[in-house]
Amino acid sequence: MPTPFHQSVIDEFRANGGKVGGPFEGGDLLLLTTTGARSGAERTTPLGYVRHGEELLLVGSNRGAPRHPDWYHNLLAHPVVRVELGTETFEALAVPAEGDRREELFGHVVRADPGYGEYQERTGRVLPVVVLERAEPEDRQPPREIRTLADKLMEVHTWLRGQLRQVAAETDAHFAARAAHEGPGEPPGPGLGLQIRQRCLAFCQALEFHHTSEDAHLFPGIARHHPHLADTFARLREEHRSVARVQGELVALLDGIGIADPRRFRARLEGMSSELNAHLDHEEKSLLPLLADVPWPPAPRERTNG
Repeated sequence: MPTPFHQSVIDEFRANGGKVGGPFEGGDLLLLTTTGARSGAERTTPLGYVRHGEELLLVGSNRGAPRHPDWYHNLLAHPVVRVELGTETFEALAVPAEGDRREELFGHVVRADPGYGEYQERTGRVLPVVVLERAEPEDRQPPREIRTLADKLMEVHTWLRGQLRQVAAETDAHFAARAAHEGPGEPPGPGLGLQIRQRCLAFCQALEFHHTSEDAHLFPGIARHHPHLADTFARLREEHRSVARVQGELVALLDGIGIADPRRFRARLEGMSSELNAHLDHEEKSLLPLLADVPWPPAPRERTNG
């Protein structure tokens, strides 16, 4: 739970369109909602931020304390976070910067707000710099209008496919930096280990939530009106279990990227991505015709007296 002071800041922020007084008056402030690494409960924290072009940067300063703040541990376990900025609310992927990119971004932060440099001087740990990337489907240009449950399913699938493509692109960048490096020390260019891990974890958690929602709510609801499709849903549930196995293998594969053989790593990643994309294709073929006439968002249920 937020401290009484933090709760008062949160309440004031939401009541006044992102404007607060007191020690935060005039500063750049947002509300970050993370999912507890252990509890699974939502936690909202008011945090200062620094802009870097289109990016929003957070620093895990904890005011120079020896431990990383709780919100940082939470986003490492659950990378998709909710951001409240002024009157706007959106989901974002939280990606800690590494290596040279972390140094570059931290230098930018300190130039914008020298207090972060003072926090770094107080502690022996390296203050994390976290980049917030808006979690929006990449292929929706212009944005696709969501009118039916079929549209909503495609929106989710588009985001999932985009994350898989990003994992592949960042993996290629990681191996290219390794191949180009000569001499001792860390390879030049951005370190991508955490970046790839966060994106993969976001993909896997989003897919797991998507499948849980289908198995628990969507499939039973459709089956009540289409009992002849019971076998179809049974096969999809079985496929969900197979996909969960592939997801676990994907996370394990990416954990070893730092020492992996590039050719074998790419082959395994491509095989897993093909299997996951084939599942999405099969799900669309099975479900889209059934969902094309179901309005989204669903109409509110009428209340009955008694």
